[in-house]
Amino acid sequence: MSATHPLHPRSLTLATMVMALAWLAATSSVNAETFNTGDVESHEDWQSMTLSRGGEQHYRAVEATSYSDATLSLNATSGVCDLPWLEMRVTLDQQQDESRTVNLVPTRLRIDEQPVIDTMAEFITERGDDGFYAHFYLSDFTTLMTDLRQGEQLFLGFDQGDQEPWYMTFSLQGAGTAINRMLAQCEGADDSK
Repeated sequence: MSATHPLHPRSLTLATMVMALAWLAATSSVNAETFNTGDVESHEDWQSMTLSRGGEQHYRAVEATSYSDATLSLNATSGVCDLPWLEMRVTLDQQQDESRTVNLVPTRLRIDEQPVIDTMAEFITERGDDGFYAHFYLSDFTTLMTDLRQGEQLFLGFDQGDQEPWYMTFSLQGAGTAINRMLAQCEGADDSK
C-alpha cells in the first residue's frame, strides 16, 4: 500500500469474528493434510484447481506469480460453496513442529482504488507443513469477489506493532476467470450429489 493512498479504518464486527472463527476451525485441516491436485488450469497470473482426498473436495483459485515464496488463494469447499475463504501462504525454511495460532494481526486489504477493508488476519502454522498461513476475517465476500474479479492488484498491509507494517501486493490478472471456474466446479459438484 503506497503512501499516496491513505488508509481509513472500517470496524470489524463481533459477529464477523465469530463466523470467521467457526469457518477457520472447519477449514484449517486443508492446509496440513495432503490432497490430490487435479483439474489445474492457468488463467494469466492465476490458476484454478480441485483438491481432493477420499470423498472430500475443495476448489481453489490461486495466485503464485507475484512472490516466489508466497501464494494468495480463494477457496471453497464442496457442500458449502457459498462460504469461500481467503488465505495467504508463505513458505518457511523448515517444517513446523506444531499446529498453533501464532498471532491475530490487524490487517488492511485494498483492491486497486476501492476503499480499504480493515480486518484481522489469523497467522497459523500446521504441524509437518513448511507453510505459514494467514486467514482473513471478512464479512462481505460477495463484494470482495466482485472486486477481485474486476481488479488489477490486491494490496495487503499487516500491522507489526511498533515496526513498519508488512506490505504485500498480488496480481489480479486472470483472477476473474479463475474464481468463476472455481465456483462453477464447486457448485457443479454440489449439483451432482
